Amino acid sequence: MNDYVIRVLPSPSDVSPEAWNALLAAQAEPSPFMRHEYLTALNDSRSATPDNGWMPQFVTLWQGEQLQAACPLYVKDHSYGEYVFDWAWANAYEQHGLAYYPKATVAVPFTPVPGARLLARDAESRTLLVQGLVALCKQLELSSLHLLFGADADIAACTESGLMLRNTVQFHWTNAQYADFDAFLASLSHDKRKKIRQERRKVADAGVRFRWSRGADISKADWDFFYRCYERTYREHGNPPYLTRDFFRRMADTMPEAWLLFIAERDGKPMASSLIALSTQPDRPLVAYGRYWGALERVDCLHFEACYYQPLAWCIEHGAQRFEGGAQGEHKMARALMPVKTTSAHWLAHPSFADAVERFLEREGAGIENYMDHLGERSPFKSV
Repeated sequence: MNDYVIRVLPSPSDVSPEAWNALLAAQAEPSPFMRHEYLTALNDSRSATPDNGWMPQFVTLWQGEQLQAACPLYVKDHSYGEYVFDWAWANAYEQHGLAYYPKATVAVPFTPVPGARLLARDAESRTLLVQGLVALCKQLELSSLHLLFGADADIAACTESGLMLRNTVQFHWTNAQYADFDAFLASLSHDKRKKIRQERRKVADAGVRFRWSRGADISKADWDFFYRCYERTYREHGNPPYLTRDFFRRMADTMPEAWLLFIAERDGKPMASSLIALSTQPDRPLVAYGRYWGALERVDCLHFEACYYQPLAWCIEHGAQRFEGGAQGEHKMARALMPVKTTSAHWLAHPSFADAVERFLEREGAGIENYMDHLGERSPFKSV
């Protein structure tokens, strides 16, 4: 690596925020979830720490005193909070008497949002960073390396370094410069347009009204109410929430401009909320990301209104380029969120298992292509 040096740091706080964020801003596909403030909040709020199976090993590439590349790497003893599922691989290892955990994951914890993962000044530095990651996994005797939801440049560097690729499907909405929500509805087929109007009417007829706040205008009381909804949603599914209240306090303090909060009220009392993330690069198009929601009362179609129709109406009004609906969910197509492929990259230390996984990924990849073709035949938009 000539005069390049890899340094592994145990916390994002050990990296200069200015240097990290400057690298992020230089990427073709940045996201607010890779900002230094976000990753630091995950660590300092105890949301993603060794205590819950996320041991940070932030990998940095230096040339002299200049930071050339960096990425968040976590050594993990489970596969929770990743959204690219490798449980079958772990089971296969166990059945053969081998240890799949610990493994290494380059990802933003609990955040299935595509974007830059390998922050680098140039393609050479990015490839060197990948090679350094593989070398680190070998040194630590880890079973595997997984880069999740990477940007195109990340995937190119991983491919050059011999990693295997895996595709999954998400659903994103693209703003066709609609004049308003009615213009958006007019672009849809009759049955989809009718269904959306019926769903919205059910919520309105139930007496539910929405208000939204952005950035520093989100009050502490509203953050507290949101967390109450968020926590309840997880508890109803039998799990503690991934993120602590302290995490969101830190978000309000360090990157408030990245958040948009919708509060649903009935009879003047809050009863549901949805939290949307927003891109923060001033020189890039505005992108919105569906993140979390919860309700204290049950109203038919409230989820669709809070998580899709209110955010889409806001995106149209404020000129957002795209709304990303998160992982999975074919039902999103009925709301005009269309399928897109996302890509992850994988390296396995065990040669025989690497060969077996490569064959599996070939079959799975063909299935994903067929699935995309099938979804493409179910467009909610009017036929041209």
